[in-house]
Amino acid sequence: MSSHLSHGASGALRRFAGWIARGSVGHPMLDGIDYWEELRESPSQMEICVAIFANVLKLDEQGEPVNEKYAERRAATYLYSYCTGKLPPGEPEIEPWECELY
Repeated sequence: MSSHLSHGASGALRRFAGWIARGSVGHPMLDGIDYWEELRESPSQMEICVAIFANVLKLDEQGEPVNEKYAERRAATYLYSYCTGKLPPGEPEIEPWECELY
């Protein structure tokens, strides 16, 4: 097994960082929610958001991501919950393992 991330896994992390930076993560779930304002006040929430994406992201035998959009959705669910105080309709609670910091 390689000691480096696959191009697919690296790309998934890069895309996720871009979505966060552009304010488009979780589109359309977070439309109308200015999560940047919230994250500016508490950068540790950004750390948790990235941890959720990384913890939920699954890789196949070659190290390529197989559930990138779902991992993004779980991170967006966390941001929605953090910013509004409630879960998005139909979304399950964030599990402790999802937001574990390693």
